Amino acid sequence: MHVDEWLQAIPPLWICALVGLVIGLESLGIPLPGEIVLVSSALLAAQGVVNPLWVGICASVGAIVGDSVGYAIGRKGGKPMFDRLGRRFPKHFGPSHIAKAERYFERYGMWTVFFGRFVALLRILAGPLAGALRMPYWRFLTANVLGGIAWAGGTTAVVYYLGRVAEKWLKGFSWAGLVLAVLFGVATTLLVKRRAARMVAQEAEEPAGAV
Repeated sequence: MHVDEWLQAIPPLWICALVGLVIGLESLGIPLPGEIVLVSSALLAAQGVVNPLWVGICASVGAIVGDSVGYAIGRKGGKPMFDRLGRRFPKHFGPSHIAKAERYFERYGMWTVFFGRFVALLRILAGPLAGALRMPYWRFLTANVLGGIAWAGGTTAVVYYLGRVAEKWLKGFSWAGLVLAVLFGVATTLLVKRRAARMVAQEAEEPAGAV
C-alpha cells in the first residue's frame, strides 16, 4: 500500500496530526520520510480529502517544534552524542555526514538551518547540530521558524495547487498531481545538488589556494 492510499484510510484530523508528528520527529533527528508524508497529504488536500491550510499549519508547527527539541538535545549532549550516534547509525550520523554538516554551519551559519529544511541530510541534523555547536538560540529560532514555514507551507501550497490544476485539466487523473510534484521535486533536488557540488568544489579549492 502506498503512503497516499494509507493516508486516505484515516480521518482528516488524524492526517494533519500524523503530518505534524512525523515531521517533528524527523526534525529532532530521527530519520523518517517527512517529505513523503507531507507531499502525500498535500495531494490528498488537492483531492478534497483534507484541508490544505491545516496540513500546512501542522507541518510547520511540527517542523519548528521538532527542530527546537533537537536543538535542546544537541546542546545538552554536545559532540560526544554524535560520536555515539555515528557508531550506531553510520548511514545517517556517520563522521562524513557530521563533518559535511559542520562545514555548512561554519560557512553559512544560521542560513544552514533555514535552507537545511530543503535538504534531507540537514533536515535531520540541523537542529541537534546547531545546539551542539552552541549557535545562539535567538539566531537558531529565527532561521528555524522562517525555514519551517517556508518549507512546510511552501511545499503544501505548491503540491496542492499543482494537484488542483492537474485534476482540473485532466479530469480526475489523480496520479497527474503526483507526477507533477515528483518532477518539481526532482528539479529542486538537482538544483540543490548542483549548488552543493559547487560549494564543495569551492571548499576544496580554498585549501589548495592557501598552500
